[in-house]
Amino acid sequence: MLVVPDTTWPGRHLTGHRMELPPLDILYEDNHCLAVAKPSGVPATHFQGREETMDRAVKAYLKERYQKPGNVYLGIVHRLDKPVSGVLLFARTSKAAARLAEQFREGTVEKIYWAVVEGDVGPSAGTLEDWLLKDTNAGRVEVVEPRTHGARQALLHFQHKGSYGGLTWLEVRPQTGRTHQLRVQLAHHGHPIYGDAKYGSVRTMGGAIALHARALTFLHPVRYEPVTLTADVPRNWRGRFAYLLPPPARS
Repeated sequence: MLVVPDTTWPGRHLTGHRMELPPLDILYEDNHCLAVAKPSGVPATHFQGREETMDRAVKAYLKERYQKPGNVYLGIVHRLDKPVSGVLLFARTSKAAARLAEQFREGTVEKIYWAVVEGDVGPSAGTLEDWLLKDTNAGRVEVVEPRTHGARQALLHFQHKGSYGGLTWLEVRPQTGRTHQLRVQLAHHGHPIYGDAKYGSVRTMGGAIALHARALTFLHPVRYEPVTLTADVPRNWRGRFAYLLPPPARS
């Protein structure tokens, strides 16, 4: 078969029509939960397509590691957009899935994102509040007038972490979890995420965008203890945004 290198993520290849993924970067694993560092360019979950996805890769890993016969249960409790990287959490039991999904619905999970946006963001910190309307046919989300029929309120908080060369590094904490929320809101306020052509970026990043799910804090579904998971930014961020980002943490 023809193997075509994929430059979006080093180590990933397309074999025929099927993408082969490198070994999973597992951030956390016990009998109830499993979290991985999702690379950009890979869908978090599958529908009916043949494209390789993180949930399929995690199921294959569990099946092989624990020699499980038949289907392997894996609960989807949240998602990351395909071009976004970072912490992605799954549940290994139905009880854990129900409890984790409830935390996401109620907004008690703390999510921290790193974003590199176009332009110089002036304030050192701030809050963005908008109303978002999803256009399913166009595959986009738009900012609309408050209380427009079908629109949902979106709220995020940001902190300015650094600027260089017409780019700004932000730490973003969404208070709500709307589709494409961070991408739409930042673009609407004049600062599209680097590489996000869908929402107005004039830069390219090989199929990825500069939005990274840096950390996730949730209550363990059985022990009810807080768990914080952190994922380092993808390797290509280190070269592209070297003057913006801090050096990687030493293990």
